[in-house]
Order: sequence, then C-alpha cells, then structure tokens
Amino acid sequence: MPAEQPPRVPEGSKIKVSALREGTVIDHLVAGTALKVLKILGLDSDRSVTIGLNLESKKMGHKDLIKIERHEVINEEVQKIALVSPNATFSIIRDFHVVQKLSPSLPEMIENLLRCPNPSCVTTDDRVRTKFIVVRTDSLRLRCHYCERTIRKDEIELL
Repeated sequence: MPAEQPPRVPEGSKIKVSALREGTVIDHLVAGTALKVLKILGLDSDRSVTIGLNLESKKMGHKDLIKIERHEVINEEVQKIALVSPNATFSIIRDFHVVQKLSPSLPEMIENLLRCPNPSCVTTDDRVRTKFIVVRTDSLRLRCHYCERTIRKDEIELL
C-alpha cells in the first residue's frame, strides 16, 4: 500500500515571510540540519530568526532555510555550517539588498573546529589545536592530522 502523500499546495500559493533589513539568509541547508546550524551560531535571543524546515526545493527535493536579523556570519561559522550542510548558501543583507553571496567549499585542512574522537589523540590536550585533512567531500570523510583516525560526517563533534 503506497504511503499517503501530503496535499499539494495550489500553484501561486506561497508562505510569506518578511524581508530582512540587515542580516543573513542561509539557504539550501540539507533538510533536517537547521536546528544544528542554529546551535553552531549560538545566537542570543535579541534578534528575529525565521526557520523553514523541510521546504520543497526543485534542486534538492527538500531543504531547510534560516533568516537571521542583525547577524552577519563570520568565516568560522561558515566553515562549521559547511561541515553540516556542504551546499549551503549564505546571503548577506544590508538595507534590504543582497550585498554578498557565499557558497562555501571545504578547505583541504580544517583547523581547530572539530574534536578528535580518539581519546588517545594528542589533541585531547587543549593546548594542541586540532587539524583534520578532508579525505572525501561527497560522503564526508576527515582524517586527524595527528592520530590519523578517519571520521564520517555523523561522527563530527564541533568545538
């Protein structure tokens, strides 16, 4: 017996969300990752945040989206989010206009963003910065520079 399909939204019907005056729109997040991204950003409660979960997408099938008032992402945040959702796009908004668009790519080496899961790794000492080599980007695989332990996307623990 086939699974019941949700009702289709009539053509031309869209959910309307107010435009950002200043801030960041993070689009094309892998469906189900928006809450992880919010945790990465660690935002305080003094700004407006709009979250779209499991939205239909022609390109991705389904996606998540986040709009954050009065917050421009910094490079470290972009790198962490790229680990969770590599195809995310970032639009920086000022005075209601997109002034910068970012489509991050993972660097060859990721430094001081992740914790090595190997309890014997030298990086368990907080004085040693972690380094991971990106082995694969399609099904994310990273290798610790020091102990050479390979980790998958689901094993990633951000610092």
